[in-house]
Amino acid sequence: MTTYRCCFVLELVFVLLTVLTAAQDSAQLQLVDGENHCSGRVEILHEGIWGTVCRNNWEWRDSQVVCRQLGCGEVIHGTTYIQSDSRPIWLENMNCRGGESHLWNCPSSGWGPHDCSQQEVVGVLCSGFVRLAGEHGLCSGRVEVNSGGDWILVSYGNFMLPTAEVICTELWCGKPVSVLRNVSRYSQSPELRLVGGRSHCAGRIEILHQDTWGTICDDSWDLKDAQVVCRQLGCGVALNAMTSAHFGAGSGPIWLSEVNCIGKESHVWKCPSLGWHKSFCDHNEDAGVICSGFVRLAGGGGLCSGVVEVNSGGNWTQVSDGNFIFANARVICAELGCGKAASVLGDVAFKSANGQVWAEEFQCRGQEQRLWFCPRVPCPGGSCQPSGAVHIVCSEYAEVRLMNNGTSRCEGQVELNTSQGWRTLCASHWNMANANVVCRQLGCGIAISTPKGAYYLERGEEIWKDRFHCSGSESFLWSCPVTALGVPACAPGNTASVVCSGSQTQLRPQCNDSAGSAASEGSASNCSDSRELRLVEAGGRCAGRVEILQQGSWGTICDDSWDLSDAHVVCRQLGCGVALRALGSAHFGAGSGPIWLDDVNCTGVESHVWKCPSQGWGQHDCRHKEDAGVICSEFLALRMVSEDQECAGWLEIFYNQTWGSVCRTPMDVTTLSVICRQLGCGESGSVNFSVVPRDGSRPQWVDGIQCRKTDTSFWQCPSEPWKHRSCSSRDEAYVMCADREKLRLRGGDSECTGRVEVWHEGTWGTVCDDTWSLAEAAVVCRQLGCGSALEALREAAFGPGNGSIWLDEVRCRGSESSLWDCAAAPWRQSNCKHEEDAGVRCSGTKSVLAPVPGIFSIPGILCVILGALLLLVLVIMGIQMHSWRAQLQALHSFEDAAAEALYQEIDYLMKSEENILDSPEPPGQHVDATGNGYDDVEELPALEMSTFPGMSEKYLSSEEGSGDRYSQTAISLQSPREAGHCSMGEKEFTLILRSEDPQYDDIELDAM
Repeated sequence: MTTYRCCFVLELVFVLLTVLTAAQDSAQLQLVDGENHCSGRVEILHEGIWGTVCRNNWEWRDSQVVCRQLGCGEVIHGTTYIQSDSRPIWLENMNCRGGESHLWNCPSSGWGPHDCSQQEVVGVLCSGFVRLAGEHGLCSGRVEVNSGGDWILVSYGNFMLPTAEVICTELWCGKPVSVLRNVSRYSQSPELRLVGGRSHCAGRIEILHQDTWGTICDDSWDLKDAQVVCRQLGCGVALNAMTSAHFGAGSGPIWLSEVNCIGKESHVWKCPSLGWHKSFCDHNEDAGVICSGFVRLAGGGGLCSGVVEVNSGGNWTQVSDGNFIFANARVICAELGCGKAASVLGDVAFKSANGQVWAEEFQCRGQEQRLWFCPRVPCPGGSCQPSGAVHIVCSEYAEVRLMNNGTSRCEGQVELNTSQGWRTLCASHWNMANANVVCRQLGCGIAISTPKGAYYLERGEEIWKDRFHCSGSESFLWSCPVTALGVPACAPGNTASVVCSGSQTQLRPQCNDSAGSAASEGSASNCSDSRELRLVEAGGRCAGRVEILQQGSWGTICDDSWDLSDAHVVCRQLGCGVALRALGSAHFGAGSGPIWLDDVNCTGVESHVWKCPSQGWGQHDCRHKEDAGVICSEFLALRMVSEDQECAGWLEIFYNQTWGSVCRTPMDVTTLSVICRQLGCGESGSVNFSVVPRDGSRPQWVDGIQCRKTDTSFWQCPSEPWKHRSCSSRDEAYVMCADREKLRLRGGDSECTGRVEVWHEGTWGTVCDDTWSLAEAAVVCRQLGCGSALEALREAAFGPGNGSIWLDEVRCRGSESSLWDCAAAPWRQSNCKHEEDAGVRCSGTKSVLAPVPGIFSIPGILCVILGALLLLVLVIMGIQMHSWRAQLQALHSFEDAAAEALYQEIDYLMKSEENILDSPEPPGQHVDATGNGYDDVEELPALEMSTFPGMSEKYLSSEEGSGDRYSQTAISLQSPREAGHCSMGEKEFTLILRSEDPQYDDIELDAM
């Protein structure tokens, strides 16, 4: 009996084990919502239902098991998905060792369903099991498979066409066209790359031949050879053929020398040369190229936003928005080094000069290294019929989340997914407006509170210190203005947190619509107010004319009773510190549209300016010449100071009410590009390290500026904190920006003789010889510093050029300083061929004139002496004229008594007006310009801040994170009426700011 029972128990255990094994074997694994079967969200079929895996404690080894189980090679990276449906979460707290055959064999919390915190589930991107390797994209090349991390070539023995069909289908590459057997163990053909440049489309040329990378000698290397390289790499057209190891000396063999392409070859090794490994060169003669690139973003105010354009044999062509997918945008942003794709906008008006649209649709999967490698299909009918062009915005940030210890996905510590991974955001300047944008973006309703550090999770990473300045109406956090310049490091634990209501359908209650109604700070922050506030016409978000968006229209505020208390409310509402001046009489120019508020009478503690007592919406007796304005403490401005140049000089920042210099460390090419672009001085620049240091005392405000490619404004660039002495005067930055358009001569026997070529839209092109004469040649020679013009040559006297013919019908007077100042047909509007390219022969050799502040040339000294003598003669003549006038008045004193009394009365009035103009407006006190009943009385000017006498200045004042730029030469923040009374020889920057205390501390908003 006992034996029978034991046998029965053993049989029962065996049956149970069989059932459990069968249940496990019936489980299935897949990756979904990815670009292919080897990427996406991890899903498991268990008990007949597909479910997910919680991200808690998920690590690299867990992802490795998933990739191996699916036969998808190695792990590239893991990712996170937010689960919004009711599917079960089958597994949690995975702890794989890495060698398991199935994911469910790993230690875990067991089969669920589980209640995963924040409903975050895992996703995996695997390398795939098979790939086609080579230089021709993802859909052709040598067959290689992944075996434990290494890619191994597949033998051609018994390799059949059905196998190729499976591979092409797996890689989403259509059907196989051909299968080549008996390929050498070396590359099917040599491979090509560029090394040492700023992008993958610029650098030293290297060829992989016989499994060894080598270089090309620069003997006879020219633009035709470079053109073949750029086209072969899918990098557009060649801009320059570089020699003498311009990108550094390479190593290994020098594979090719005496390359002599005609420009049409498909591969550079198909051009005539001395043959493989036949060279008399060393690596100091390595050849290089600079290509235009295949794709760019144009017209967006920077390198990382704009309309998508691709280069087709020399011309930039816009891409249509028809069937343009987000994966394309991801590839483009990554290729350009611009972070992540934040948005894709369609239906943008076409602006292509030649009216052409790219005739193919890109079908990227999102993993390609470049757009060139993405699959493409012709547009239906051979031509695209889009509604418009496509506009992409790339961003340093592309995801936001709220992290906590598992309570809810709609509350917690604010984290951003940056190019460096997930980073916690600092609480400095974090407010309810920012929080409402985050809650709306996450579908979590409205913001309830912003407890600083309440959900602090120690991660050991630096806290992200970028400051967001949202109005509250933005759809995404990265659509808000951002500042990072001068922002100090964040204290540990001082992290931004948000508590959202959690309901996607919950809306913020409507605010009281009546102007002047009282509301507490908390209720004002949690009500839905469609109104917006801004400051305009001062070049920055923290100074300018006050404007309010009400009922869909922007309008102004009348300056009646406008004072510092009112201005304080405006500055605090905008996150701009405290008010320095309250300005009236349309100091920043007259606005337009409605005048929304009048007789505003704030106490200074209101949350919004429309909460202050006033006459009510639209109730006023004013005109726009009485528009109110403010200048806040966080107003910033940027300028260049030079004796005679607009786009070169000492870089200065207006901060803490004082102009100070900028330190030049490290000041790399990206930072210089942002500076020059913001000042309207082209796309690139350099630092002059040989300039003589300036005399005088001034603050050195900031050092360590390191702009990112995604930064559209100088104020977005991270740096060291603001300091009064960030460096010595020897380390102040003297920046020289490249002109927006450039000019050169090619094909002649010197730099001052040759075919005229101009740089426009990123490429070199020529000038047609229609109407070309000595007058135009004189301008070219003068602009290049090559003396006078000897000949104006036509009919491609120095050989035909290539690329675009940028200019035609050029008509100069001969006295212009630049060819761009001459009249001409619109850019690229020409009926010429390159056989009509214009040329010049100048009298001199090219000289570089780089004026150094503080050192004058002999002609300059002579001009100063002659000017002084002329001034002395004018003074003497003036004294004599005054004497003659006095004698004349004495002679006719009796006859003109009445007239003299009248003149004296006028003179008295003029002196009285001068006395008023010479007296500054008391700080914080508004002068009512309309108190005497005269509407047209002149505005009383306030304290002025003078510039350096005799220096021209290039300014730009902008702290807008959105990238809006304002550039002017010799900015004057005066009203148009004031500007009319200025001397033409005097340049002033009349900021209404105090400068008596250069060590004025940075003002914390929380203390106000």
